[in-house]
Amino acid sequence: QVRLVESGGGSVQPGGSLRLSCVTSGFRFGDYAMSWYRQISGKEREFVATIGSYGTINYDPSVRDRFAISRDNAKSTAYLQMNSVKLEDTAVYYCKAWRAGVEYWGQGTEVTVSS
Repeated sequence: QVRLVESGGGSVQPGGSLRLSCVTSGFRFGDYAMSWYRQISGKEREFVATIGSYGTINYDPSVRDRFAISRDNAKSTAYLQMNSVKLEDTAVYYCKAWRAGVEYWGQGTEVTVSS
């Protein structure tokens, strides 16, 4: 059974940091690219960052200089380090594993940035 479980969300003040984790099981983690998306209530889910199975990384320009995606293949876990957060980073964050047209999604973890 495939599982992706996000954690690490919560409330944070502007300028603060959070580290999101996505613990996975049920598939060969090392063969899959891992991505983070976020969704604000009433809006479409949007891309945040991705890391390929060989470590290639891409970011949405809105987070490029503030967030860092990483993965630990030994732990089958992906991470999103969020630094210098802004009010507009408030959203539910989802991780996605994807490869050759196959996608798996987690249930999301909520991040609230407020002063």
